[in-house]
Amino acid sequence: MSIALSIENLSCQYDSQTILESLSLQVRQGEIVCLLGASGCGKTTLLKAVAGLMPLSKGVMKLNNNVIDNGDVWLPPEQRNIGMIFQDYALFPHLTVAENVAFGLREQSKLQQDAVVDEMLSLVHLQQFKERYPHQLSGGQQQRVAIARSLAYKPDLLLLDEPFSNIDTQVRHELIREIRNIFKKQGVTAIFVTHSREEAFAFADKMAVMNDGVIEQYGTAAELYFCPSSRFVADFLGGGSYLPATHVSNSLFQTVIGEIAATSCTLIDDGAQCQLLLRPQHVQLSASEGSSISILEQQFMGDHCRYIIEIDGNKVTASAAEALSVGQAVAVHVESQGIVAFR
Repeated sequence: MSIALSIENLSCQYDSQTILESLSLQVRQGEIVCLLGASGCGKTTLLKAVAGLMPLSKGVMKLNNNVIDNGDVWLPPEQRNIGMIFQDYALFPHLTVAENVAFGLREQSKLQQDAVVDEMLSLVHLQQFKERYPHQLSGGQQQRVAIARSLAYKPDLLLLDEPFSNIDTQVRHELIREIRNIFKKQGVTAIFVTHSREEAFAFADKMAVMNDGVIEQYGTAAELYFCPSSRFVADFLGGGSYLPATHVSNSLFQTVIGEIAATSCTLIDDGAQCQLLLRPQHVQLSASEGSSISILEQQFMGDHCRYIIEIDGNKVTASAAEALSVGQAVAVHVESQGIVAFR
């Protein structure tokens, strides 16, 4: 696939404060990329810079190999052929669904507009609502109207700012699956912003985890989850507990509960002190009357329980196939597949 968006060494400042620093990113044609991070990390600023709403301090940005911003050349937003869907959808309340979708098609004939509107509303399954007004629709339906309007004029890139934050939890997962399928069928290249790792995992092809104005790591969800480049990335994508260890050799690490096999995404010398990231699913508990380890806390998660135990002064989050109670003595079994070691 060819490169749709290329960003090289981008920096942005606001009121003399650096928001983005020496940031580079490449998005291929047809990819859905997520900018993932906590509030204030710079993800929305990057989205605005791509849209042309935020000037660059330095760097080069190309869309389909054409420079759209490099300090000397700057294309205004209306000349970039980039669609943007805002958190509140920004639908026109006085226009019907059909009129909202046709809003960017005014240079086309009425016959052409009607054909595109019908095509887009069929795509998002809203043909029967074309004469309704936005206030007569649910949040999920309004989101689909915003998608239809953005795709109607065939943008080269679609930007979405927290697109699912206003959707009820009950319908969010279904809407994410539905919109992802639409984008893939249409070959849409998209960048979306979220602070929710669940949304990122479900919707994106690749994720850029951002922290303090830089991209900490960029890759697929599996790459970032199973081989995080830093503790920040690891903690943001799921977290867990850290257990002190000594690197023995190859993938073996010595801990207070014995040798554990783990993957290191960076070089760790033999004999070096390090820490193993144990996610709750890695630590399995079972009742054992003779054990010196007991349950300190129980956390009810709805469809399962998590348990807190203490190993040699280190609190560890664990899971169990059976119901356990606080104070109960337990045996500990570590599932080594997927454990990551950090220096």
